Formats: sequence, structure tokens, C-alpha cells
Amino acid sequence: MTREILLLVEKCSHCFSYYDIDSGERLHSILLDEFPHEFVVDAATRYAYVGHYGVETSGHLGAGGTRIFQIDLAARRLARSIDIAPFNRLHGMQMDAQGRLYALSEERAQLVVLDHPERDSAPSRAVPSGGIKSHLFALTRDGQTAYVMNLLSHTVTRVRPHDATVAPLACSPGQKPEGYALSADEKTLYVTNRWSHTLAAIDTATMKVLREAPSREDATRLYLHRDGRLLVTNYGERSLSVVDPASLKEMARIPMAARAIALSFHPSRPLAFVSQDDDRIGCFNMQTLAFERFIATQREPDVSRVVML
Repeated sequence: MTREILLLVEKCSHCFSYYDIDSGERLHSILLDEFPHEFVVDAATRYAYVGHYGVETSGHLGAGGTRIFQIDLAARRLARSIDIAPFNRLHGMQMDAQGRLYALSEERAQLVVLDHPERDSAPSRAVPSGGIKSHLFALTRDGQTAYVMNLLSHTVTRVRPHDATVAPLACSPGQKPEGYALSADEKTLYVTNRWSHTLAAIDTATMKVLREAPSREDATRLYLHRDGRLLVTNYGERSLSVVDPASLKEMARIPMAARAIALSFHPSRPLAFVSQDDDRIGCFNMQTLAFERFIATQREPDVSRVVML
């Protein structure tokens, strides 16, 4: 019998956990090394791949980690660790439609590819990001193009992970771009600029800013719901914003009691699961724009994903 499970990295508890969505019960936790962070799940829901960031936040010093943790989801265990040193401070993680795994080394500013992550023990290729302190990235479905958020060069760069002869192309949408969402047709990249307090829409063909608009204070992450609306986490002022992608204007603001760290959408129900810095997951209704309930977690819930297991 399968049920809906929320997979969750609890960064400051240094683990990867399973929560029953309906009851909120924590079913299992897998202890990892210090400060795991971003993760992805393969198309078959067989494995999750967790990047070992190894430091608490992007503002903390340290070499960080060099490993990718491969989690056997059905067995609820760590299958193995893939050490991809010297690539370190592994943060952004993505998979393409062919099942290839992409990991971003923040300190080395390089995007690493594992063609067969279920069995590879080393990277298949790597390309420079063309920026400094490369933190997160959007990936096209075919894996041929990535758009990298570079915190210290204040750029978004377009790179070709499978063709290192193509130089990265940079765009400067604002200061400290971090959050991103790629449109369904992959023609527009939406970005949050944390220090500029702006949102920007970038034409992916030209890497030019199409439009921009003011954001709330310290807008960190940006998510595209399947109905077309954008959902923005405003870390500085403890709120969520619902944004119209056509104009980048705010349609609604939802105040919060705590700061939103990250969120994920339910694949069929109108729910978002919002990780908060008061060690709770907020179950947010995308129709009523209200929190329905909260799930208590361990320390610092972060990236999540709904699966059937």
C-alpha cells in the first residue's frame, strides 16, 4: 500500500526525513553529514540525490562538502555516498529528462554532470559557471542549458553543460540573484534579487531583462505553480507573495509568523508545503491563500518533495 510522503531535508538536524502528509507524523530519518541541502528525486522515485553543502548558509565560511548522498527511497536508507572532490560546497541539484544528475559547486563555480548517477562513481563532465559563488540553477528539460544564479558576481549566466566550447553568457538582473523559476515553455526565467529587492523576467534567448518590478524585503526563493502563478518567499519581512508572471506585480501578500525557507507543491492537490525557520512546515492552500495547518519538524526544515511510497 502506498501513501503520500513529504521528503524533507532538515538541514540543522543533518538528516533526510519522511513525513506522512495527512497525519504529519515523522516516519523515518536518515542521518547524513553536517548541513545537507538541496536534493532531487529521479523519475522512477527510486533514488533521491542530496548535495552535501557542509556549511549552514551561503554566508558561512568553510570548504563544505564534496559528496552526493544517494538515498534508496523505498528501503529508507543511504545507499552510498558519491565523492566528487575537488568540487565542494555542493548546493544546486537538478536532473534532466534523460536522468542525468547535475550538481553545482558553489566555491569552484562549476557545474558537474553525472550521466548515470545510479552507478557513476565520478563526474562525467564539468563546465565553469562564468560567475562567482554559484548557488542555484535552473535546467532545461533536455539538460542542454542551465541558468546559474551567482551571488557574488550578481549575475545570471547561461551555460551549456554538454558543450564547454560555448562560453557562459551573463546577465545582470540585480544584486544577489538567488531565487529562480523557468517558464513552462523555457523562454522566460524569473529571478529574485535579494539585495535590490526586485523581481526580474529574463528572455532566455537573448539573456536580456524583459521587465522588472519591486519585491518585498529580501525575496529569496521563487516558484512557478502549475496554474501559472508565481509564489515568492519574502525572508526579510516574513511573508509570501503571489505574483502575476506577465507583469511581475503582486496579486496577494500572505503574512507569516516565521520566515519561509523553501517550499514545494503537491502534484495534484492545491497545496504548497512551506518550510519555516520555526521548525514547522506550513500547509498552504493555493486556492484560499491561507495556511490550513502546520507540521512540526526537526531543526531547520528546508527543501521538500511530495512522493508516493
